[in-house]
Amino acid sequence: MKLSKLSDTFNRFFDSEQAGGNLLIVCTVLSLVIANSFLGPTYSDFWRSYVGGLTIEHWINDALMAIFFLLIGLELERELYVGELSNFRNALLATVAAVGGMIVPASIHFALNLGTSTQAGFGIPMATDIAFALGVLAILGKRVPATLKVFVVAFAIVDDLGAVVIIAIFYTAQLSVWYLAGALAVWLFLIALNRLRVMSLVPYLAGGALMWFLMLKSGVHATLAGVLLAFAVPFTARDKEAKGPSHQLEHFLHKPVAFVILPIFALANTGIVISADWTQHLMSANSLGIALGLLVGKPLGIALFCLFAVKIGLARLPRDLGWSHVVGAGILGGIGFTMSIFIANLAFPEHPQLINASKMAILLASITAGTCGFVWLSRVKAPGMP
Repeated sequence: MKLSKLSDTFNRFFDSEQAGGNLLIVCTVLSLVIANSFLGPTYSDFWRSYVGGLTIEHWINDALMAIFFLLIGLELERELYVGELSNFRNALLATVAAVGGMIVPASIHFALNLGTSTQAGFGIPMATDIAFALGVLAILGKRVPATLKVFVVAFAIVDDLGAVVIIAIFYTAQLSVWYLAGALAVWLFLIALNRLRVMSLVPYLAGGALMWFLMLKSGVHATLAGVLLAFAVPFTARDKEAKGPSHQLEHFLHKPVAFVILPIFALANTGIVISADWTQHLMSANSLGIALGLLVGKPLGIALFCLFAVKIGLARLPRDLGWSHVVGAGILGGIGFTMSIFIANLAFPEHPQLINASKMAILLASITAGTCGFVWLSRVKAPGMP
């Protein structure tokens, strides 16, 4: 990774994500307060009321979050073409970090819940929330190298892609082959438009909407249509800092996702009712698996996998990063929040109490990871610094 000034695109991305993270915190606190007030039942009933055949909560989690996944896919596409992931060795280190940060947390949860009704929650501690992680790095400012910020973004994006794969494989309802085939046919048509260099966004967005509907009907989670659409939208070399179709769409989506979609998601999904026996729920195998996965599994998996990759010569550690930085990045990786809550909803769709307990564990673990990551990195100096 280069020591030079970060690109304008990355700086815009960073600023948007950290500001969005602050708004997410406000919405989460607001949702918790309302859910535990006299307005709690009304608040809960509102999100579960039906509009157009789906509850408002489902419209948010299936439709609005598809736009979030579209942005994740566009960011990954940019990183693969012109960002840090375009350099093979840099991409390898971030990929290895993401893989370690998924396997170890999932293994911890799986080991604690094997053979029980909560075994399906193994995917919950696998995710990293980019917005909150970058929010912590923003507060640290120049006390951490710019390279660390890029590393965290890179492995978090790969981490999100891994979460998408896990959702597709393990959290799919009953499968309708014909609807799925229809969705894939639409995607292949959009890919063909890409190859023909059709540069207007209109057919891609229209096809993406149709693909989302078919994916929803297929039983595969509809948000996956967002990722597929991202890789169908044409990307040109000019997208590094200019205005190709992929760049235009990514730039347009940043603020709506950060300041509208994710805050609404937080309002709809963090209305956790804190019961009198909430501490007992935190000691359940599922909650312990989530907390230990995020707080122990994430830093352990990221640091150990990176160390192994560097020691065998598969990847290299950037010159201005030390292993303490990698451990700090791993601690921040334990901020699960958005994706972890999203997967919790998929893991236990028929068990609201389990979802509630899972969200409580996610929130407490994410707050702890953010605090510990901040303290850790505030005391770490770059290699060569006095």
